[in-house]
Amino acid sequence: MKEIYLDNSATTRVYDAAAEKAVTLMTKAYGNPSSLHSKGLEAQHETDAARNIIAQSIGAQPQEIYFTSGGTEANNTAVFGAAHALKRRGNRIVTTAIEHSSVIEAMQQLEKEGFEVIYLPPDSSGTVSPEKIMNAVNNDTILVSIMAVNNEVGSVQPFDCVSRAINNAKAPALFHVDAVQAYMKMPIIPKKHKIDLMSVSGHKIHAPKGIGALYIRKGARILPLHYGGLQENKLRPGTEAVPLICAMGTAVSILSENKSINEHIIKLNNLCREMLCSIDGAVINSPPSAAPYIINFSLPGFRSETLLHFLAERNIFVSSGSACAKGHKSHVLTAMKLDISRIDSALRISFSEENSTDDIKILADSLKNAVSTLARKR
Repeated sequence: MKEIYLDNSATTRVYDAAAEKAVTLMTKAYGNPSSLHSKGLEAQHETDAARNIIAQSIGAQPQEIYFTSGGTEANNTAVFGAAHALKRRGNRIVTTAIEHSSVIEAMQQLEKEGFEVIYLPPDSSGTVSPEKIMNAVNNDTILVSIMAVNNEVGSVQPFDCVSRAINNAKAPALFHVDAVQAYMKMPIIPKKHKIDLMSVSGHKIHAPKGIGALYIRKGARILPLHYGGLQENKLRPGTEAVPLICAMGTAVSILSENKSINEHIIKLNNLCREMLCSIDGAVINSPPSAAPYIINFSLPGFRSETLLHFLAERNIFVSSGSACAKGHKSHVLTAMKLDISRIDSALRISFSEENSTDDIKILADSLKNAVSTLARKR
């Protein structure tokens, strides 16, 4: 039975070339980049090359790229690092109610420390309005943290207006963007959008799990979460995960050279929306303006987990929400004020260039089969 993997927002299959690069760095160029001998210098050269590739992909300088263990660590470093660095200049932090848990839970901790956190609610499409952002930022604001693309419904947030809101309020705030679901899928150039901090992750773009990066604008100051070495300019000390770093560089290089991926994804998205609309009772929760890599939909009357397992038995893999939520009720769909029947039956489909139109047709046929088969069992 053919495997149909449609959970690419949770993680992607590692490119063969990226996996091979990691193996080479583990078995041949395996030196410690901090060592002064030739083996160490070889590893340092490979790490520098990967840093250059990732910097170029967002129009940044290599020294503005700091490697982390993934998006969660990058988000935590940005949020806590900025808040603690600027706490003498203000107390307000502005974010949204639909952020990834690595931001939401960091904000909840900062509230316990005495910071005022404003959680902006989205509309029914999962989008926070520019007006809400403009009104929330005042001259006491030290951090604005907004995701670029929501990981559950794919809604694109209006991050373009944030720097204007900060300037209008004459706030000392740093601007952080969680770009984990947007990186290498839509153009985000930090300098263009006046972004100070930006988080990205490797395993969403066909690199291994356990590697990510944080862009920090030159001149922006945040405090480290960890101590104990000179690596990553002392912001993220510890021996670098060279095999993972270089594998991520390889994946980014491959994606940078393939200019037709977005067209293919848009084609899959359009077909999927069309076929979902042909299924009795199906409702699409992702707005038409959502990033094309994600479609969230519901089949009211059927539980998400039941549908997920029905599909998995047929070798079709989708998600019931954020992979980090592990089955808990979606805070994103709740914030969108969707009906409970839609929340309880929601599934997320997320594409990569490795998916085909046949995958979408088989998914749709299997969902129709689920509706008729499971309906008899209820």
